[in-house]
Amino acid sequence: MTLNTDTITLGGGCFWCLEAVYERVRGVVAVESGYCNGLVVNPSYEQVCGGDTGHAEVVRVSFDTAQITLREVLEIFFVIHDPTTLNRQGNDVGTQYRSGIYFRNAAQEAVSREVLAEVNAHHHGRAVTELLPEANYSRAEDYHQHYFANHPNQGYCAMVVAPKVEKFKKTFASRVLPA
Repeated sequence: MTLNTDTITLGGGCFWCLEAVYERVRGVVAVESGYCNGLVVNPSYEQVCGGDTGHAEVVRVSFDTAQITLREVLEIFFVIHDPTTLNRQGNDVGTQYRSGIYFRNAAQEAVSREVLAEVNAHHHGRAVTELLPEANYSRAEDYHQHYFANHPNQGYCAMVVAPKVEKFKKTFASRVLPA
């Protein structure tokens, strides 16, 4: 059986939150934490956290288009983070935590523009999500991959990540992978 997969890169605050949710989405086949749209080639986590590289913390979400559409992937994205806060999500502050959709082709750009326009209308013009071609992507260090799955009781995971996972499960019950 051959999968028809597509991949989109999303930034919505700390990548641990997005990764934890998308790893539980029916139709998502891979999630990778990384950095993109900055100036430094292959930056370290410490460099990105310093705020000087221009990178966003992101996840690359690969999904089976027969099971879930890009629109649905983006609808989840806009529920699990706040697209109206510039360069922050909760207590995470800095340009690396900006809201962004980083597309790979014109078809992704078109769907993303449509969904973003709907979100912006819903938020009365306050959405600050950037929509740009993906550039200068690099995979985050190994210890960031599957972080919530590996550290569910760590403080940040318990207090910040877990509530986003629960919000996803409640809002998109039909999209949750079986346990």
